Amino acid sequence: MKTLYSFLILITISLSLSAQSVRERILLDDDWQFAFGNASDPAKDFGCGTEYFNYLTKAASIHNSGPYSPKFDASGWKRVNLPHDWVVDLPFDGKASHSHGYKTVGYRYPETSVGWYRKTFTIPQEDLGKHLYLQFDGIFRDARVWINGFYLGHEPSGYATQTYDISEYLNYGEENLLTVRADATLEEGWFYEGAGIYRHVWLNKTAPLHVAPFGTFVHSTLQAPFDQATLTIETTVENSALQPAAYRLRHILQDAEGREVAHCEADGKSLLPKEHGLSIARLDVQQPHLWSVDTPYLYTLLTEVYQGDKLVDTYTTVTGIRHIRFDADRGFILNGRPLKLKGVNMHQDHAGVGSAIPDALQRYRLEQLKAFGCNAYRSSHNPMTPEMLDACDSLGILVIEENRLTGINEEHIRLLERMIKRDRNHPSIILWSAGNEEWGIEWKESGTRIAATMREYCHRFDPTRLMTVASSSGPAILIPADVAGYNYILQNPVEQHRKDYPQRRALGSEETTGCGTRGIYFDDRSNGRMAALNRHASGPDSLLNSIERGWKFYDERPYLAGLFYWTGFDYRGEPNPLGFPATGSQFGILDYCGFPKDEAYYLKSWWTDEPVLHILPHWNLAGHEGETIDLWVYSNCDEVELTVNGKNLGRKPMPRNGHLSWQAVYRPGTVKAVGYKNGKRLLTEQIATTGAPARISLTADRPAIQADNRDVAVFRVELQDKKKRFVPTACNELTLTVSGPVRILGVGNGDPAYRATERPADAAARTFRVNAFNGLAQVLLQSTGQSGEATLTVESEGIPAATYSLTAN
Repeated sequence: MKTLYSFLILITISLSLSAQSVRERILLDDDWQFAFGNASDPAKDFGCGTEYFNYLTKAASIHNSGPYSPKFDASGWKRVNLPHDWVVDLPFDGKASHSHGYKTVGYRYPETSVGWYRKTFTIPQEDLGKHLYLQFDGIFRDARVWINGFYLGHEPSGYATQTYDISEYLNYGEENLLTVRADATLEEGWFYEGAGIYRHVWLNKTAPLHVAPFGTFVHSTLQAPFDQATLTIETTVENSALQPAAYRLRHILQDAEGREVAHCEADGKSLLPKEHGLSIARLDVQQPHLWSVDTPYLYTLLTEVYQGDKLVDTYTTVTGIRHIRFDADRGFILNGRPLKLKGVNMHQDHAGVGSAIPDALQRYRLEQLKAFGCNAYRSSHNPMTPEMLDACDSLGILVIEENRLTGINEEHIRLLERMIKRDRNHPSIILWSAGNEEWGIEWKESGTRIAATMREYCHRFDPTRLMTVASSSGPAILIPADVAGYNYILQNPVEQHRKDYPQRRALGSEETTGCGTRGIYFDDRSNGRMAALNRHASGPDSLLNSIERGWKFYDERPYLAGLFYWTGFDYRGEPNPLGFPATGSQFGILDYCGFPKDEAYYLKSWWTDEPVLHILPHWNLAGHEGETIDLWVYSNCDEVELTVNGKNLGRKPMPRNGHLSWQAVYRPGTVKAVGYKNGKRLLTEQIATTGAPARISLTADRPAIQADNRDVAVFRVELQDKKKRFVPTACNELTLTVSGPVRILGVGNGDPAYRATERPADAAARTFRVNAFNGLAQVLLQSTGQSGEATLTVESEGIPAATYSLTAN
């Protein structure tokens, strides 16, 4: 799989070797200049738009004096690389937005809510005559873009991919200036969103006759026994020249090793200047290797554009062959077999980097989800980063991709269309979501009409997939949905809906985990931390065992396709039911760094075949001596026997999809669990009251990274006592020191009340500090572009230093 992933990265950046002579895709992430503007005072916003002839009045006016002018002096601006989220570096403030994590961004903070970016680059003289366009995968938000002073356009949404033809504006053989203004004054979601150019930027070079951006749509038709597939290939070709041009197409399908599997020709068309045309071809594949969650096999389609006998463009599409279906009685069916969706909802932010998540970290996050058996991902509540979808394709994770805003006018439908046309070749995507919990319309007839219209647009843009919408409880918006999305069984009368709509296809689009703060078993809400709600009852609609209740409900009903827990990871913002000093949500199955909470082991017990035996709480409960403690065990063993401080509390059978519990009086010592399978001892797990932290364990997700100025290694810092036992209450300050070709990209510890700085102010800094939280911390090291050996050393007062060597090559 690692080899395949490397191959995918290669074609994403460089396309294929055969294509380099006719199409070039250049990453423009490095060496930008950045400075804050001002959202309320144009004079403090570098005079943007205040010129006598401003950028809206004249094209590249000689009167331009703002940052988009080549004459502007930006020598004092900060140097940054993309992806970049400037909110990560802002302080916290209890008066700031609750939903966005109390960071000083938004309408109350005009001086830190506008960011300007500038980048210069040279275009060779020989590129004159080619078609060149920019692609921004995501700018949060309200972005305006200029090239050489020419105003290119405006995109209000922070989640839309933008493309701009810059061919006519460029200085060939000379330097060019690209400028971006982002304004995060207004929130687009109700969760942390960051700010800035937080996704990749690409420069694309093609011949005038070329495949349009996102111009292929490859979809397969196959039926049981799935031994033959027919690929339908729809290709949009553009003629950006000033003369008519005719083209023909050739499609070559390659397997995962790059071998040709099949090919076909497609009749072309004659295009007028600035015209585009659609060509459709079909290609048969014998004995296709099907894409699935267990074997996510990917094919590559090369689309060659010929003008006469000359190859002028090659466009690469990575795709998979699979058959998906939703059934009113059998749920979700993949390649002819029912498959229960074991999913999570996810926002896209991470400790240390905010919303600007590097590609390697995107993949790391998915791997942590897969480790406890997750096979599905709902992109709450906006279109995903393209590289995240690439990782889902290669890892075998099914996706519901969600539109940001529900509606049927141009502002809404253009964003829906842009998402679907960009992402419809991804085999991981199984549903398009038109929206989430639209309280203002989900109970009304207008909600029915709006959802029905959006459904038709979804089918128009992609007739191969169904549409869903998620309701908090309002029934009207679900009536026209192809697949109904129920947010929480305590809010939606799912079984009554089954009686009223027996042919309805449905899933649990959100279900509560009941999680709390990792390692906290007694509420500490004044400090922004809380115990898991799973272990506390508070009435008939309590959240007691909520993660268990949710899984049992969906697992026991074959007609329901599965569920998506809220959420997979903790995320910044929305710290409900708490407020400041809590700065992040605590309902993640994993914390903000991806460290597992107890509930991850419940799901791993029932979502995987791997033997699991997990005891909670930990046994470092100082201050609670003499109190009766509920001891729980999550396991998929047939039976579990528990011993506390040498006293055997008995052996109990494990209920399906359940847990076991015993009561014991807390005194320091040991708790031992023995798991049995088929009457035989299978697993033993023991926790103990540990000593003070005496050593540091330092591990990385991999021993080597690419020396490309982008790749990232994720380090786990664990505090242990002198017997090498994890100390689950340790919060020591840690000093980090790096050497060699890496930078400290960011740090975290999973504390939902984290309010310290997350990365060095100077990217070249060699040292930094972070506190561990309940025994753990995380360090993100990023390549600086050079090859060699790098080291990370972690120290803490009174504890020997730990060092890890990492190779960059």
